[in-house]
Amino acid sequence: MTHEASLPTQARRLLEAAPAASLPMTYQQLAEALGLTPPRTIQRVAQALETLMHEDAKQGRPFIAALVVSRRGNLPAPGFFELAVALGRFPADPARHAEAYREEFQRALAER
Repeated sequence: MTHEASLPTQARRLLEAAPAASLPMTYQQLAEALGLTPPRTIQRVAQALETLMHEDAKQGRPFIAALVVSRRGNLPAPGFFELAVALGRFPADPARHAEAYREEFQRALAER
């Protein structure tokens, strides 16, 4: 059974080790790879990714969470963009989020 406290660390390790061709992966794919089962599967993945975003912002690293997307639209969930703006990494203008995301994805992929 997965321990909640170590979920962000497990998620980071999995994303760092994933073959580039498998990225981005969906929230559901990450949940399955982490062995999570309902209830609140996607919510727990999202919380782990938010923790990683805070860690990455403090360390000046690209957001490894950028390697995870929603099945619809091939972009992260709205919470990713809200937090990226709050952490000062993305512009506040939503019209610029897709471009900022693509750049962040490439940086995260290159630096993992």
